Amino acid sequence: QVQLVESGGGSVQAGGSLRVACVASGRAFLNYAMGWFRQAPGKEREFLASISASGGGSYYGDSVKGRFTISRDNAKNTVYLLMNNLKFEDTAVYYCAARNAALSFQTFSRESQYPYWGQGTQVTVSS
Repeated sequence: QVQLVESGGGSVQAGGSLRVACVASGRAFLNYAMGWFRQAPGKEREFLASISASGGGSYYGDSVKGRFTISRDNAKNTVYLLMNNLKFEDTAVYYCAARNAALSFQTFSRESQYPYWGQGTQVTVSS
């Protein structure tokens, strides 16, 4: 079991930047691949980014590629999502997710692949 708590959400103007964080507690963080998703009102949950257990591999959704960067600090049991050039349509609740990874370089992009989820943090971008 792993418990996830997101933080760092808030309000920002379009074109600005924000970094959200997710702290994991429980079993060995090093064994878990991590992902970020978001859900806007009336829309389905959307994949944003995934990072491998080792931190050596990452994968991004098309809507955020080139603007968002996922990273992790295994010493702090924390995964980050740095969001640059934010747009109004980035407004959503942002969730982190975790899954045990058999291979250290694996990344995962489907919601169904993650058994563990945080409670979410709201990001609001004003135009």
